[in-house]
Amino acid sequence: MRKIIQLVFWTIIFTCFKSIETFAQCAMCRTTVESTVSNGRSNIATGLNTGILYLLAAPYLIVVVVAFMWWKSSKANYEL
Repeated sequence: MRKIIQLVFWTIIFTCFKSIETFAQCAMCRTTVESTVSNGRSNIATGLNTGILYLLAAPYLIVVVVAFMWWKSSKANYEL
């Protein structure tokens, strides 16, 4: 149990420090999209929006798969 708590702790710490670097990219992406849309090319903006939706959906999909596997496992334990 102690190893699990340590793993969760270090994962949270790593995630907090890693997110500091990712905030800096927002201004660069916005500048790129604004300049390409103003020049009449919207394919980069569309690709960026598709990528954002893909990154948004991935964690939810993982949670759904893990929850389904957990549900199936607990259902199998009750049937025995």
